[in-house]
Amino acid sequence: MAGNWKMYKTPAETNAYFEAFVPLTRDSGHADIVICPPFPALATAVAAAEGTAIQVGAQNLYWGREGAFTGEVSGPMLKAAGCSHVIVGHSERRQFFGEGDAEVARKAVAALDAGLTPIVCVGEKLDDREAGRTESVLMTQIAGALGAMSAAQFAALVVAYEPVWAIGTGRTATPQMAAEAHAIIRRECQRLFGDEAARLRILYGGSVKPENTPALMAQQDIDGVLVGGASLDPQSFAAIVNY
Repeated sequence: MAGNWKMYKTPAETNAYFEAFVPLTRDSGHADIVICPPFPALATAVAAAEGTAIQVGAQNLYWGREGAFTGEVSGPMLKAAGCSHVIVGHSERRQFFGEGDAEVARKAVAALDAGLTPIVCVGEKLDDREAGRTESVLMTQIAGALGAMSAAQFAALVVAYEPVWAIGTGRTATPQMAAEAHAIIRRECQRLFGDEAARLRILYGGSVKPENTPALMAQQDIDGVLVGGASLDPQSFAAIVNY
């Protein structure tokens, strides 16, 4: 159960969030919990999560270990800061910053090399879905982002399906629509990596709320959720975690 805070919350707001969230999830041993704050709040989140089962992830990384890349952050830096996960290829990175599958692949490998678990995001736009291209888009993104990996690398990552038309729009894929997309992703991963695909965790992201989480989580191929706006409120995200 992962929360993506996007570009919200200062360090002080992060500390207040954890003060409210930790007691609500202290006994939530049924799932891994990951919170992904913006870069300036990572240190605060790591300190606030100490002694709990909550893990902290970043929202992006650069594929180089170090160098003259002004404004970028590397995997080893995130690992040293206390992160366990990092989101790679989120639809907003693809849409607003021009990231493509090749760049997503390089970032995912860089995360793995740094000892981080990449949450690799895939998903179709509205015109793709309306034109019946959902399957082809997902297959292309999976092959482009993961296809060159070894089986060992694949075994160490998480995939998140986030239909772009449902990100921050209030529109949500029905549980059946989400399950069908997750099944496509698992089949493509099985083609590439064989039986290891059965162990892949595939998260659903797209206007996830406490009200729709139980129906989503009841689907066979939905193994968790990647939550945006609803993760910004500790009570709301705790309700999702404890669905």
